Amino acid sequence: MRGTSGQVYTDNIIIFYLKIMKVCVHLCPKKNAYYKVCLDRRIYCTNKTDKAKGLIMKPLRKIIEIDEELCDGCGQCVPSCAEGALIIVDGKAQVIADKLCDGLGACLGECPTGALKVIEREADEFDEEAVEEHLSEKEKETVGEKQQIACGCPSTQIQTFVPIESHPEAQIPSAMRTKRESALSHWPVQIRLIPPKAPFLKGADLLVLADCVAVAYANLHNDLMNGKVVMMGCPKFDGAEEYIDKFAEIFKIAGIKSITTVYMEVPCCSGLPMIVKKGLEASGQTIPMNDVIISTRGKVMEQTHIM
Repeated sequence: MRGTSGQVYTDNIIIFYLKIMKVCVHLCPKKNAYYKVCLDRRIYCTNKTDKAKGLIMKPLRKIIEIDEELCDGCGQCVPSCAEGALIIVDGKAQVIADKLCDGLGACLGECPTGALKVIEREADEFDEEAVEEHLSEKEKETVGEKQQIACGCPSTQIQTFVPIESHPEAQIPSAMRTKRESALSHWPVQIRLIPPKAPFLKGADLLVLADCVAVAYANLHNDLMNGKVVMMGCPKFDGAEEYIDKFAEIFKIAGIKSITTVYMEVPCCSGLPMIVKKGLEASGQTIPMNDVIISTRGKVMEQTHIM
C-alpha cells in the first residue's frame, strides 16, 4: 500500500497509524488499494472503484447518544444546546445531524431521566459553518412567525379588561352560586402573542401557565388568577428558545413583581419552570418565584417557593 508521498506502506504500518489515531476502519479487501492517511483522522481509500463509491471513513469522536427508553420528551435538553442540534420528534429527543453536535455534553445536566450521555463513535466531524447556517435558518423561521403574528389578526389585539367586582355570596341567587366570573384581566394570553412591552405587564404579578392546567384545575380563576397577568403555552410543542428570549426581555423591562409557574405533573410539562428560570437568569434580574404542580386529576400536588 502507498502513502500520499508515494512510499509503500505495509499492512502493519497502516494498522499502526490507525491505532495511534484511534480510527476504527475495515481495510479495503481489494488488492492494490492505496490508502491516504491524513492528519484529520480520516482514511481515504484511493482505489478508483472504491473512491467512486465514496468510501470515506468518518473520524472517531465524542457525540451525544440518546436512550429512547429513558427519554420522556420533556424537552429540557433542547434550549441547553447552543448549536440547536436537538429536537423533539414524536415525544423523543433526537440529534438533528451529527455535524451539528460538538459532543461537549452541555445538555446532559438538563435531562431529568439520564437519557443523554456522551459516547465515542464514528461520526461526521463537527461543522461550525453548518451550525451557523442551521441557527440562521431557525432565526429566520422565528422572524417569519413574528411577522405573521403582526398581521392584524383579532387574536393579537392588545386588550385590558375592567375587573368584575364579586358580590357577597348572600346577594347571589342560589341558582347562580356555583357560577364564577372570569378573573382574566387582559388579552392576549398566549406567550407567543404577548409583546414584551404590553402595558398590562408593567409591575405585574405574573402567572406562567402550562395550557393543560386550564382544563385540569377547576379552581384556576379563584385560586391562582386573581390579580395576576397570565401567560400560557406548551413547553413541549412550542419553541423553548423563543420563550426564553421573550421572558428575558419581559423581566428586563416590565418590572415584574413576582412569578408563579403552574404546570402539570406529566414529564413534558416540567420544562416550563426551567424555561422561565433560564429567561430570568438571562435578564439579570432577581424576582420571587413560586412553582405549583397540578395532578392530572386536577389537584394541587406541590407548591414551592424558589427565591
